Formats: sequence, C-alpha cells, structure tokens
Amino acid sequence: MPDLIAQGPTSEDRWRREVPSAMTRREIVIGRSEADWNVPWDAKVSRAHVGLKPLGNGRVQVTRLKSARNPVFHRGTRAGQFTLVLGDHFVIGSTTFTLTNRPSSTDLSDLADVTEHAYDHAVLRRRNFRDAASRIEVLSRLPDLITNSGSDEELLVRVVRVMLQAIPSASAVAVVAIDVDRGDSHALEILHYDSRVGGREGAPVSAGLARSAIDKRESLLHLWAGNREDAAFTASDEVDWAFCVPLRSEACLGWGLYVTGPLTMEAGVDREQSLQAAPDDLQDDVKFAELVGTTLANLRQSRRLERRQAAMRHFFAPVVMEALAGKDTDEVLAPREADLSVMFCDLRSFSQRSERGADDLLSLLASVSDSLGVMTRHILDNGGVIGDFHGDAAMGFWGWPLEQPDAPLRSTEAANKILADNGQSFRDADSSGFRFGIGIATGRAVAGRIGTVDQVKVTAFGPVVNLASRLEGLTKVFGAEVIIDKPTAEALQKAAKDRFRVRRLAHVRPAGFDNSVEVFELISRSPESSQRISDEQIRQYEESLDALIVGDWEEAYRRLHELPAWDRPKDVLLSIVLSNNRVPPEHWNGVIELPK
Repeated sequence: MPDLIAQGPTSEDRWRREVPSAMTRREIVIGRSEADWNVPWDAKVSRAHVGLKPLGNGRVQVTRLKSARNPVFHRGTRAGQFTLVLGDHFVIGSTTFTLTNRPSSTDLSDLADVTEHAYDHAVLRRRNFRDAASRIEVLSRLPDLITNSGSDEELLVRVVRVMLQAIPSASAVAVVAIDVDRGDSHALEILHYDSRVGGREGAPVSAGLARSAIDKRESLLHLWAGNREDAAFTASDEVDWAFCVPLRSEACLGWGLYVTGPLTMEAGVDREQSLQAAPDDLQDDVKFAELVGTTLANLRQSRRLERRQAAMRHFFAPVVMEALAGKDTDEVLAPREADLSVMFCDLRSFSQRSERGADDLLSLLASVSDSLGVMTRHILDNGGVIGDFHGDAAMGFWGWPLEQPDAPLRSTEAANKILADNGQSFRDADSSGFRFGIGIATGRAVAGRIGTVDQVKVTAFGPVVNLASRLEGLTKVFGAEVIIDKPTAEALQKAAKDRFRVRRLAHVRPAGFDNSVEVFELISRSPESSQRISDEQIRQYEESLDALIVGDWEEAYRRLHELPAWDRPKDVLLSIVLSNNRVPPEHWNGVIELPK
C-alpha cells in the first residue's frame, strides 16, 4: 500500500499518510484546512486544493480542484490532472508531495546475529531521564496533540511525528499491530510509518522483534552485530538497532510502537564498543516510548469510552447513563424488584390513519415518528426509562435504576406535558399528529435487563406493567385521555394537590385480572388542557358513582343526567344503568366487568 509524504520547508512541516485502496473508490481532498488531509503550514495551499483518486498498482490520479488559487507543479510544469507513480512527486507552494511504498515487515532479523535486551516497564518508570527537561516538555504537549486529532488516522500521524522529533537517534518510527482477536500473532500490520529519509522507502520493520515484544508484553531492543557490507546480518543497511514497546491497554490490544535507527559512532570508539553501549544509551528513548505509548493507550481508551457512551445514549435513558457512570454495567442492569410507576402511551386512530395513508407510507411514518418523539422526549425529560415500543405505543417507567420516591409525580408530569404538546400540535394549521391515550399504574415490579439468550432489552415486568397497559386500553372505553390506578392517585393527592385533579371513574375488573381495581381520571390544571370539567362536576360524577355502586340506580341516573353532554365517562355509567332498566342485576357488587 503506497504512502503520500508531504514535506514543507522545515523538518516539522511534514506528514505521511496511507493512500486508501482503489477498491474504496474514495477521493481524498488535500487542502490547508477542513480537508481530508490538511497542510496547515503552507499559505499557498488553498482550503481545498487537489483531489487524489487511487488507481491501484501504486498509481494515484491527482486533480487540481476549482477552488485552488495557486498552481500545481508536476515534473516541473503546471498540471491540472496527472497520474502519480511510486517515487514521483508534485509541488504546491513550498510543499513537496511524494508517493512512496510503505516499508514492509521482514524476518531477516530472526536469522541474523542479533542481541536482544529486555526492559522491565516498572524499572524504566523509576529511572530518571538524562535530559528530563526536553522529554517532559514534549510529553506535556502530547495530550493536546492527541486529543485534538479528529480520527485514528490523524492520531497515529501525530504520535509518530512526535516520536521522530523527540528521538534524534531514530531514523524511522512505526505503529504496528498483530491480530490478537483472531489469535493470529504471526501476521504483522503496519498501522502507520514515517522516517527521516525523505521520499525513499526507508528501513523495513523487524516482524520478529515486534511480534515478540507484543506477545511478551515487554519492551525489547534488538542490536544487529553484522557490518554494513553484509546485509544478511542487518535488518537494513541503514539501521543497527530497533526496539518495540507494547501498548498495554484493551483500547490498543496487540499494538506496539516500533523505533529503529543507526548507531552513533563517536571518534575513537569502534563499532563493537558502540554496540555494547547502545542498551544504556537507548534506555531514555525506550522509557520515552513507554510513556508515549501509555498516554496514547489511555487517551484512546477514554475516546473509546466516550464513543461507547455516545452510542449507549441512543439505547439508554439519561437516568440509566447516570446510574452506569463509574459502575459495573452487569451489576446496574441486573434485574431486581423496585417500586415503579409505569406508563403506557398509545396513538389513537392509528389503524384508520394507516388505511387512509396506505398510498403514502413515508408521510404516515413521519407522523408516527413525530408523535412517538413527543412521548419519548417527555418520558426521558422527566427522568423515566423507555421500556419498549409496541408498534404505535410506547412504555416508560420510573423508579429504576435509581430510586425515585416521586415516581408517580414524574409519570403524571410527563403525561401532562405529552398532552400539552399534542394539544398545541392540533392547534397548528398543518397538524398531522395523533391523539393519545395514557395509562399509569404504580407498584412493585422487576426492572432491568430482561430477555432470552438470543435477545435482551432494558424493560420492566410484572402485574403493575400489565395493569398500566389495561388502563391505557380503558381510556378508549371511558373517553378519557389519562387513566391512573389508586396508588398513583393517592400519591398525587398527597404531593401535588395544586397541579393535578383526579376523579374516581369506577371499580372495574380488567380483562385477564382476578381482582377489581379502582380507576381514576387524571385531569390537568394546565391552561393548555382541553378538559373543561369543573370541581363541582367532578363531585357530582363521584356522587353518581357512589349511588351506582350501592345499587341506587335511580339516583345515579338522575345525577348523571345533570352532567354535561360532552362528558364521555358519564356515558359509560349511563349505558350500564339503562341496559339494565335502572335496576341492578342480581349479585351486583359495584364492579364493572370489562369484556375481553
């Protein structure tokens, strides 16, 4: 795979990047800023100057873009489009771009007369730098250099460049990796490589050294004892030593920093003496590479966790993310019993709208998504967890993974805001939204990561969940927007008398339940609410209900007729009274049996 080297007027104005495969069909834009590959040091380079199109076989097509202000020179002449081959170059301003092969790895060193030295990282950590000031100054800049890189590719470019600048004896630096996930420790990949030798290929990487250091998880130095004339005993005719430092982090599993260079031959010192002194002379460089590797691994791990958390935010509510912070995921998400308030929120008239909108399903999907978005936003904003989606309905719950003593209040606040938002949308001229029906129940349930070996999800399970679903279904029967159970109503009356009103609707036995439950209608005091029932009318309805329960159906009939015609719940009670000719059936116990 070829690399493109950009070299400016100074040694620091440089980068080396891998040209993508022609199979990717990806064009790379080179510019001064906001391009794929930036050349920030050269003012003659436009924001987007040339495009590179890989052609394969070590060839790249270069095209001068319309936004380029200055010319591109290839082989001494201005060019708008040309093909770059290995060893070829082009020039923009004071920057030369050279296409060269990335050095391969070689196992020549495994056959050579090589001396190996191992460095214990704990011992290196305790060792002081000979020139501490310059090393610390570089290390202090490293976190900013790394964190400001926008991609892994840019990250490796910066790390390698820093190491070349900070290790004067190095002729080349590489980031290498073996595939530990597949158990293939033989194949060595060169993730990034750069050298001081301009546009030439540079020294190959000793695969044996890199694999050994990464497998043993210790820094290793190899010294080649052969002379310059006998290339069979040296990794390259330009280098005499190389060391590899493994990165000990899950974020960089199987990675290593590889550094190689020639011996420094001082006057009066022969080659054998230089070889003997090299392990001590290079200790500072190995220690520095260890620190760079640790910084790279830690920051990459942080970035990995940030990406993981960002991805998890699409799946977990903010309250779940808060509970997960700094804790074991399996422990936090493990199913456990908790006091929950559970909400089911359903879109009304979805089936009819589906039939009418069969010829424009994308518009229907957009309307459903908008309405579900209203539900989920207010569930999450009020500290709830989205437990599931059931086609045109959403289930949310409160009280897990963190305890929420005010869970009933939070759930009804969410319901109130859902209705308020929906009421506003229906007042808009271009509204295409749905009406909602909401059921809320409070009680013990199991919440957490629940499922099978094939699929799991974070949700809640138990009778209170079933009851909330039945209450949502009751909103269709009673024509109410929000129906809640008795524990929720009692919690509201105790904690939020000024914010909500409730009225008893009936004693009912929901389908599939053995016991009856007392159900209540939630009536918001919000001025946006469409509910116009007065406190006096609530009192009158409840007195009618009491008469119905005790069997005084004549009194119940008289009082129900005094309620407004638009009050849908009183129609339910009237239909029961009238269907029995205002006479309670035998064994009447005040419980309305709901059909399955």
